[in-house]
Amino acid sequence: MSISTASNALNGTGRTNAETREKVRRIAEEIGFRPNALARGLLTKRSHAIGMLTNDTYGRLTLPMASGVSEVLVDHGVSLFLCATNNDPRLARLHLEALRDRQVDGIIFTATRIDMEPPPELTQLGIPVVYVFAQGPSDSVSFHPDDAQGARLAVEHLQGLGRSRILHITGERNYRAACIRAEAYQELAGPAAEVMFGDWSEEWGHAAIETVFSRSGAKPDAIFCGSDEIARGVIDALRDRNISIPGDVAVVGFDNWEVVSRQTRPPLTTIDMELKELGHRAGLAILALSKGETIEPGVERLPCTLVFRRSAGQGDQA
Repeated sequence: MSISTASNALNGTGRTNAETREKVRRIAEEIGFRPNALARGLLTKRSHAIGMLTNDTYGRLTLPMASGVSEVLVDHGVSLFLCATNNDPRLARLHLEALRDRQVDGIIFTATRIDMEPPPELTQLGIPVVYVFAQGPSDSVSFHPDDAQGARLAVEHLQGLGRSRILHITGERNYRAACIRAEAYQELAGPAAEVMFGDWSEEWGHAAIETVFSRSGAKPDAIFCGSDEIARGVIDALRDRNISIPGDVAVVGFDNWEVVSRQTRPPLTTIDMELKELGHRAGLAILALSKGETIEPGVERLPCTLVFRRSAGQGDQA
């Protein structure tokens, strides 16, 4: 048969009948034939590949997002190349040069904090860029978790359990997400409600409880933590003092990092940032932009969800 017939059969185009398509695909599989992606890219002016650049060395945030991106791309025959910068500007430039040499159709940039400045070279590549969990230019397409809405979910849940002395223990004050969550917490708990800023660590959670319970005055009956790691430190410190959880103090975390939240004793009620869904949305956006479609620029904030476990009162599930 002609080259064009074989090509149509492999690509599912033209008027090739079903029997011919099946024969061509069977023979191609038997001889191990694969279409030349580079040649196809020259014809279509697309590489059918997307780059994903991140400073997230351990993949805590990026891997769930990358999973969501991949689920979208694979249905369109597009590959994803994940590159970690380790917060090294030189490594970021090398990765961007490699992605440009590969002629990717677009790049998704992710970070470990929503206010992190991306590499300036991203705006000079001449290809679409989407930002997820990161700060993009004012004319860019960006996707963030709705930190304020997530914080309100946590506080409203604790208030719904009848808790009135809610303390907020969170991470570093210079993180925009920490400040957004703290402001939303105080909107519901009251402007005088205490916020304790510190490290994003179990050690800080433990130290914060030592500080709170060593001073005089009323003690909290609920604690909203800015991360699951902080929450685990909080819970360990409360248990060291023989304080019942959730009987005496209910605890809610933020992240739903299951390796932490499920293993906490008791299992941790927490806020899920829906990272995989963020990846889905970013994947759809970069596909559209790579095809020349127009998307309204701006930051879209996706809602968080509350995951019920046992650390925050009656009605929670394991």
